[in-house]
Amino acid sequence: MTDKLREECGVFGVFGHPEAANLTYLGLHALQHRGQESAGIVSSDGEVLRSHRQMGLVADIFNEDILAKLTGNRAIGHVRYSTTGSSLLKNAQPFVVSYANGGIAVAHNGNLVNARIIREELENCGSIFQSTMDTEIVVHLIASSQQVSLVNRIIDALLNIKGAYSMLFLTENEMVAVRDPHGFRPLVLGMLKDSYVVSSETCALDLIEAEYIRDVQPGEVVLIDKNGLTSYKPFRSVNKFCIFELIYFSRPDSNTFGRNVYTTRKEMGRQLAKESPVEADIVIPVPDSGIPAAIGFAEESGMPFETGLIRNHYIGRTFIEPRQTIRHFGVKLKLNTVKDYLNGKRVIVVDDSIVRGTTSQKIIEMIRNAGAKEIHVRISSPPIVCSCYYGIDTPTNTELIASSNSVSKIKKYLAADSLKYLSIEGLRASVNNNGNDFCDACFTRDYPVELPVDLDSRQLTLFEREIIVT
Repeated sequence: MTDKLREECGVFGVFGHPEAANLTYLGLHALQHRGQESAGIVSSDGEVLRSHRQMGLVADIFNEDILAKLTGNRAIGHVRYSTTGSSLLKNAQPFVVSYANGGIAVAHNGNLVNARIIREELENCGSIFQSTMDTEIVVHLIASSQQVSLVNRIIDALLNIKGAYSMLFLTENEMVAVRDPHGFRPLVLGMLKDSYVVSSETCALDLIEAEYIRDVQPGEVVLIDKNGLTSYKPFRSVNKFCIFELIYFSRPDSNTFGRNVYTTRKEMGRQLAKESPVEADIVIPVPDSGIPAAIGFAEESGMPFETGLIRNHYIGRTFIEPRQTIRHFGVKLKLNTVKDYLNGKRVIVVDDSIVRGTTSQKIIEMIRNAGAKEIHVRISSPPIVCSCYYGIDTPTNTELIASSNSVSKIKKYLAADSLKYLSIEGLRASVNNNGNDFCDACFTRDYPVELPVDLDSRQLTLFEREIIVT
């Protein structure tokens, strides 16, 4: 199933622990949902940076022998989906280079909207790039900075870039964590005894039994070295947290932006039930991301919650797809209906979002074929009408079904008996937000950071060509 937005990346780092690489490996396991194309770890023993990067899943990339070579008491790691840059090994992170002041590695979660402009300027001045990642631009800016200390070089570099970034830097002796002034992407600080831990999400801290201390603040630069932790706040911050982290991306067991994700998603379901009630027999989720909202919807509406769709969690990355033999093969490979609970029932199907609509259409047909009498679709977020440029791998505007089609047309395309989305006001109420703290540009077209006319070959025109559903 590809009819979901894809998360950008996850970062994790440990400073001051004898098993830094092993702990980073575990942290990346917990963050695997944030990126499944490649992963890497860079460690330092105070003298040398050691790196291992590879395409694939964390468990397939690292083993005891590889981790044993990543020596030292400090390490950073990264899991990646490609947003800027192709899905190639040369674009895997952490990105490692040597420059005049030694070695430096960087792991980046986010996307820089002015990357192409800066890259062209650097190339015109003689810079040579090894990858197509926007992350490498930051390394070039650090290397060319006239500042002396690492922190000042990083600050100097970040003054030139715009967009979303939660980053970890590692040199032979220092680790630096930074978060952009809007705080688009989450980044948290923890402690494991006397060691510092930095992670994209709190669920990774839980796995290694580290204590959550606080979030890295928007616009904050945190230096961790032998002297401990030092905080710098060189940038004026205006909070615009990505609201889709709470809708879909963060793990339900994480606390993101100071909110428990599971509780927040249940509240979205409750709000959806208040806004769009309908008479039915059962409420079912589209697993796994629709489960919390479906529970909230069922509780608020007083209807039974049932598991009408079962997800197969043991799907490999490759399989042989039959030709015309099994209809909707990709969806059926991951989901199957529980016919006894659906047959003859009026069913409410709760999901977190609809992107292209193709998978939703197939799921509804499967439920219909299982004997459901009525199918009412409820979505615990507003319609996604435009692309994200701050680190989420969003389809182009022309591929987003809601960008050029009304709710009634989408309902007809899905072959549902009814379709309702959570309103933007309901979404904001669910996260206790008055509209100032979150970025909801994918629903409102209100982009908090100005976008260049041409952004990494993506067209910003909202209606280049319509998806027509009849």
